[in-house]
Amino acid sequence: MSEPAWVQDAIWWQVHPLGFVGAEREATDQVSHRLPRIAGWLDHLVALGCNGLALGPVFASATHGYDTLDHLRIDPRLGDQGDFDALVAAAHERGIRVLLDGVFNHVGRDHPAVTDPARRHWIRWDGDRPGTFEGHDLLVELDHTQDDVVAFVVDVMCSWLDRGVDGWRLDAAYAVRPDFWARVLPAVRERHPDVYVVGEVIHGDYPQVVAASGMDAVTQYELWQGVWHGLAEGNLFETAHALQRHDGFLDAFVPWTFVGNHDVTRIVDQVGEQLLPHALALLFTTGGTPAVWSGDEFGWHGIKEHRAGGDDAIRPEFPADPLAVEGGATFALHQELIGLRRRHRWLHRARTEQLHLTNEQLVLRSVADGEALVVALNTAAEPAVVPAAGELLAGAGTARGGDLELPAHGWAVLRG
Repeated sequence: MSEPAWVQDAIWWQVHPLGFVGAEREATDQVSHRLPRIAGWLDHLVALGCNGLALGPVFASATHGYDTLDHLRIDPRLGDQGDFDALVAAAHERGIRVLLDGVFNHVGRDHPAVTDPARRHWIRWDGDRPGTFEGHDLLVELDHTQDDVVAFVVDVMCSWLDRGVDGWRLDAAYAVRPDFWARVLPAVRERHPDVYVVGEVIHGDYPQVVAASGMDAVTQYELWQGVWHGLAEGNLFETAHALQRHDGFLDAFVPWTFVGNHDVTRIVDQVGEQLLPHALALLFTTGGTPAVWSGDEFGWHGIKEHRAGGDDAIRPEFPADPLAVEGGATFALHQELIGLRRRHRWLHRARTEQLHLTNEQLVLRSVADGEALVVALNTAAEPAVVPAAGELLAGAGTARGGDLELPAHGWAVLRG
């Protein structure tokens, strides 16, 4: 496992900058200094318990940020280089790491890689037409076999690391050959050995992708699916199976874990308010590098729709003043569970033992470094008694000898 040592304590707050600041939908050359609005939320990030800011696309793009026009220029809808440097400085002053979103699988139609005849070889061609990403006509795929593309991505990654960025999320990494990253990342790490690199990988053989690419981690979509769907469907066997798979991945690397992000329906809409604590308890007591999708800590709603503009509901504008948003019980729950995670930093590499499993009850024991926590979940509409004992650290339950009585839709975290 090659991840930087600092990642053990990283808990990320993920933001989609263009949506967060309420930017226009279309590209413009008019600079609007909106990045300071994100800087204004850094104290909120710290109060939540996080210490990492995972930014979505910030580079000049045509629309939503993933159709890049210039990888070395801040999107004018967000501001300029000075605004970005100030954001990074403000983050670092608070002990916050900064992660950038690297969209290197494809570019926008008006990117120089597409418009400059001298760079024709940078593009993957389908006959006489540029190849496109997943049928999106405005997203042109790069040819990752080309030395010039390797050199370009190395240059972009290092240029922003030189400016103080701490890591990269590699967008659509599942669509790029791992041997491309195996050429890029050693050159990046030669100049920035402490960089953290996580790839967006939705399916496939996660350990093989990590080993072949040289990335530190990939996004753990299998666990996300197993958590929300198992809870929503009253089928905790699905959740337990995903956790068993997750343990196997932890033998090879530490995955990026989440219950919400910029591409999926909000977790509260997936599982409902009664079972939201169960999803969060699993996220923060399971091995991994956890990330909170901005707004989830307030219990915000948002349904992902597969249409143009279908991400708008899950990428809303945030107010300029964080105090304009009431924290409430969901915010307090995030603070409680993130605080629990911080007091048990060994959870980063913890494995889970299943102590009890039915469709609607699950008892897990998270273990590492001679330490242990027990997590007990009840998704049923009536109380349940499960085999669990220990000092209650979070949630609610009543000891019954060597057992624990959980209330309807109850959950608990116990010292193991």
